Amino acid sequence: MTKQVVSKVQIEKVLDCAGVGMMLVDLEGFVIYTNASFSDLLGYSSTEINGRSALDMVHPDDREALSLRQGEISSRALTGYNDERRYLHKDGKYIPVLATVSTYSGSEDGPEFVVVQLTDISTQKQAEQALAISEDRWNFALESARQGVWDNNLARGEVFYSQMWREMRGLAPDEDIGSIGEQQERIHPDDRQFYLEAVKRLDWGFFGDDGFEYREWHRDGYWMWILARGRAIEWGPDHRPTRVIGTDTDITQLKNSERSMEALSRRLELAMTTSGVGVWELDLETGATNCDERILEMYDFPLKNGSEVSLQAWKEVLHPDDAARAVRNVEQAIETMSEFEYKYRIVRPDGEIRHILTSGRYYLDAGHAPKLLGVDRDITDDVQSASELSQAKELAEQRNVALEAARASMEHNALHDALTGLPNRRYLDETLAEFSKMNSGGALLHIDLDRFKQINDTLGHAAGDAMLVHAAKVLRNNVAQKDFVARVGGDEFVVFVGEDKSSDDLAAMARRIVAIMSEPVTYMTHECRFGVSVGVVSEKGPLIDTKQMLVNADIALYRAKANGRNRVEFFTDALQSEIVTTKHRADEILVGLEQSQFFAHYQPQFDVHSFDIVGVEALARWRHPNEGVLLPDAFLKIAEDLAVVANVDKLVLEQSAAHLKRWRERGISIPKVSVNVSSRRLRDEALVASLAELDYLPGTISFELLESIFLDESDEIVNWNIDQIKEMGIGIDIDDFGTGHASIVGLLNLSPQRLKIDRQLIDPIARSKQQRNLVKSIIEIGKSLGIHVVAEGVETMEQVMVLQDLGCDTIQGYVFAHPMDVMNLEKFVKAQAWREAS
Repeated sequence: MTKQVVSKVQIEKVLDCAGVGMMLVDLEGFVIYTNASFSDLLGYSSTEINGRSALDMVHPDDREALSLRQGEISSRALTGYNDERRYLHKDGKYIPVLATVSTYSGSEDGPEFVVVQLTDISTQKQAEQALAISEDRWNFALESARQGVWDNNLARGEVFYSQMWREMRGLAPDEDIGSIGEQQERIHPDDRQFYLEAVKRLDWGFFGDDGFEYREWHRDGYWMWILARGRAIEWGPDHRPTRVIGTDTDITQLKNSERSMEALSRRLELAMTTSGVGVWELDLETGATNCDERILEMYDFPLKNGSEVSLQAWKEVLHPDDAARAVRNVEQAIETMSEFEYKYRIVRPDGEIRHILTSGRYYLDAGHAPKLLGVDRDITDDVQSASELSQAKELAEQRNVALEAARASMEHNALHDALTGLPNRRYLDETLAEFSKMNSGGALLHIDLDRFKQINDTLGHAAGDAMLVHAAKVLRNNVAQKDFVARVGGDEFVVFVGEDKSSDDLAAMARRIVAIMSEPVTYMTHECRFGVSVGVVSEKGPLIDTKQMLVNADIALYRAKANGRNRVEFFTDALQSEIVTTKHRADEILVGLEQSQFFAHYQPQFDVHSFDIVGVEALARWRHPNEGVLLPDAFLKIAEDLAVVANVDKLVLEQSAAHLKRWRERGISIPKVSVNVSSRRLRDEALVASLAELDYLPGTISFELLESIFLDESDEIVNWNIDQIKEMGIGIDIDDFGTGHASIVGLLNLSPQRLKIDRQLIDPIARSKQQRNLVKSIIEIGKSLGIHVVAEGVETMEQVMVLQDLGCDTIQGYVFAHPMDVMNLEKFVKAQAWREAS
């Protein structure tokens, strides 16, 4: 049968009837025909289009793809296709169309031309764009509200989690969140059963309007609070949900705020209770006054109808002389709708008169009802104290008049101390300045009274003044007539010897002063005792630097006080050298901190029965560039003076956390590390924030506190830090227990995990029954309070056996291991060598 060929003319006639845009394109890509619908679509007439390249009408970004398609059709690699592209309308805008392209072949030699059908898809594109904008807005709203979205398709067993859901948990965008079981392991143990039941209710279609709250472990190492809400959007034939969508909200900050508000409320209640302030509220429409318990106690009102008291009942207890004024003050506050504060007296039912200070303000409640809100305070004691103070003030003013008169008579001598009559600091400076110009020798004795503050605090300043006058008299009577004695501070004196005296003579003079000052002094039937510390420096030769002499005498005095007080110390070259050495050591410590020269040694801790390692104590060491590894004795005291012990603690803690992670990864069984923490670090307001950045697992780190640092401590910052540390999963240990001043109440308040019995108590237990009984008592106290007990300084197996019998939990000491660096510790644990010693 002969193939019937349809001519181009016939095709054009068919295309003229089409309701969509049609055009014919030759194999070179030039337009040879367009129908009327094409003109309606793009606005061009046939004469304007025919003969032009089809590429001219296509958006520049779409031309490359169209050119490739034309090449494939010309080479017979392609006979037809569908494609979306944008065409240029005559008015200059681009119209999105769906192009359906096919080739027409009139013979077997190949295609003669290409038929192109263009369908306007503008409406579809606009709908898609609107949908995309809507989705973007929805996503933006969820992201802005910090809402993590989850989509649980129960039918297919698929769960989707949004980027914000991952971000709020600290997870990377593409991070595997683990199996359902692994996810549940991240739920707080106390919330896990509740969480599982809540999720089960969601899956069964039981939805609460408020959602449910639970705690989940954040990647950064803390428990975060989550508020989860869900709704079903698809149901199965059994009317059970097959798809549930919901949101998670991070409410950690809200929970922290709630805890802070609860603490603040408790503190406010405590403050009001201890201050005796009572709160009342007067309803101006009903005349009823709502009072708290403190108001009822203050006025001795009978409690008949809850805490309501009538305004008339208040008026009846007002003191007759104050009643009219008090009522008028209330009426004025109501009229002016302002704040008020005034005082009045009341007469209680038992006839006692009390003074009241009331303050408050007018306000409208949520229902626009007018009310007065106020607080009352019983100021009876204050009024009485003010009266007594007024009398005392009159007496003091009379005394001041007398003192002014005495001072006026002495103004001519501004170079003397008014109390003791001795030359003052200004007079001393002038005298030393003159002496420095002379070519002779001299000496300075810097004298400071010991225990003077205790006398001042217990017997008062008058007693202190009497002691100062007595000290001045002793000094004046025990130096040469020509020696210069001055009072240069509160309880400080200086004796200047303006001649070259031997060290023996100066020492004899100083010791005589110390001896006489140690004798008791009677003041108003009280026997007062105090001593003196003396620092001595002597110089001779031309142009003596008296200012440096004062400095050196002060240094010698400081040494006398440091060596036990009530003694004499001379300034020497050795003392000067020690000061220089200490300064050099302090500089080295600061450099060592900058260069991370401080590091941790670890001493293992063993179960007293199984001898398994149950933890290690991190001990600070200094890798000195010249002296090798130094123990704390070589740097701790100077570090304390520099206030950098907290920096050393921080370095050791960070290293310990890193080593714990390394041991877990290597399978080395060291469950936890205890780290010493100084009192200064406990008072650091930034401590909790720095710990939040630490990479550790809760329960693997504990802080060792000296019992003298915290027990019975009322410092709010310390208390808050301790509470937050516990909340973060860091344990609290009491170190060197038995050597400080801890109380049982202090232990109860702190609730430590462990207490460590000091090595001084452990050392004699094998040979002293009395010492064993003491240690046993400490262990029993710990056990009764649920506190784990650790014995420090255990050096012999005999001590180990005694501790086993006494019920101790853990031992630490040279019996099994000395402190060692991290590498040797890992070898030690792997070798299990201590078991041979046991």
